[in-house]
Amino acid sequence: MTFTLLAGLLAAAAVPQGGGAGIFGTWSNPAGSVIVRTAPCGGAVCGRVVWASPKAREDAARKGGVRQLLGLELLRGYRANGPHRWEGRAFVPDLGDEFASEMVQTGPNQIEIEGCRFGGLVCKKQVWHRASPPSARSRRG
Repeated sequence: MTFTLLAGLLAAAAVPQGGGAGIFGTWSNPAGSVIVRTAPCGGAVCGRVVWASPKAREDAARKGGVRQLLGLELLRGYRANGPHRWEGRAFVPDLGDEFASEMVQTGPNQIEIEGCRFGGLVCKKQVWHRASPPSARSRRG
């Protein structure tokens, strides 16, 4: 009963006002080199890589020591902290490290993901866009 209630609350928090697909689905980074699928995970929101360009895979391996980018959880343990806002951890493959992060859904097809390090002294924000699932994409890379 408690799990069902928690799952229902998470799903309600994940859908922006006015309907739409909410935070769950497939999202592309600004360069279009990585696609992440977000989904519920243990009462939170997580996102795993479902597609990556050859260059993204190479950069993750060479710079961050990540041997397998596909399937890697980049967005970890995001929990709602306000309307259309979640806090969690973001793993950056080409740095091989994770950071405190906030994700904000700014529209039905756009999220902003900000990660900070050094206690919030250095932050970087990216705007991600809703993407077609990998099976619907062309066979580029």
